Amino acid sequence: MEYRQLGSSDLRVSALCLGTMTYGEQNSEQDAHEQLDYAVAHGVNFIDTAEMYPVAPRAQTQGRTERYIGSWLKHQPRDRLIIASKIAGPARGFGWIRNGPRINREQINAAIDSSLLRLQTDYLDLYQIHWPDRYVPMFGASSYDAAQEHDSVPIAEQLLALSELVKAGKIRHIGLSNETPWGVSEFIRCAEALGLPRIVSIQNAYHLMNRTFECGLAETCHHAEIGLLAYSPLAFGHLTGKYLDNPHAQGRITLFPGFGQRYQKINVPAASAAYVQIARQAGLSPAQMALAYARTRWFTGSVILGATTLAQLKENLNSHAVTLSAEVLEQIEAVHKQYPDPAP
Repeated sequence: MEYRQLGSSDLRVSALCLGTMTYGEQNSEQDAHEQLDYAVAHGVNFIDTAEMYPVAPRAQTQGRTERYIGSWLKHQPRDRLIIASKIAGPARGFGWIRNGPRINREQINAAIDSSLLRLQTDYLDLYQIHWPDRYVPMFGASSYDAAQEHDSVPIAEQLLALSELVKAGKIRHIGLSNETPWGVSEFIRCAEALGLPRIVSIQNAYHLMNRTFECGLAETCHHAEIGLLAYSPLAFGHLTGKYLDNPHAQGRITLFPGFGQRYQKINVPAASAAYVQIARQAGLSPAQMALAYARTRWFTGSVILGATTLAQLKENLNSHAVTLSAEVLEQIEAVHKQYPDPAP
């Protein structure tokens, strides 16, 4: 396993990170512990979760993922692991989380204390804002509409509250998720102006069918020394080929109708078929090709992968040894030109 410095932080993270959003919905506590044991035994030191997990989000299951990790984590050497979690943002209808989550001081303090309690640890190595408090187009929406602006907690106020957690020793570093170039730049500006901790990472979707990070965010994060944590590297299973082989294959797309709207766009089937064909003709697993592509981009800090079975996890982790040939990379670029970002 390769290890990389995450942004400007002192964190050395495995190039593959274990995502956990299926724990408590598609995976039992025993499944979760088996996956965690296997991943760590094969070099993964980085585990990502969130207070809103598992997905699809429900009041009855919220926080269960962190509890499953916590019942495992209490038996592990804590200083050898990098644990990341996220505070939920507003405007997604999650009224069961603090009567509607916001990124203000009161809710940040309540959220971190609850996460630490469920995770059975005294601190988090990385604490992330799951999505912005302000309006931004995300989760399938890609066009900014100024008319949808609404009142939001000022970024300086958010950063000040998070910095207090750093001082208190509850978190080591701060990260963002589902952010924009303007948002990243504003967090950096506020940190510099107020002498507060800098953002070290951004967790955004990045995969063969969504390379929008490369335009704007890659430049911004390069100059700010911020590492990308690439989520959904398999595009909710579309890049594995399983939905091409069987449109009714079990997965989040079929289990939770309406979930993952960004993958319901017109060019997704054709683009995924083209990428899967490249992999199979090259004698590669489609999943491993997609994961290897995301892992080997110059701006990637770590790729967040998830699995619902141990067999899937083994296949995905084995992608760390995959090297993509120049011919495969050329073919990938040809498909990208034909179907640019069909699932942003």
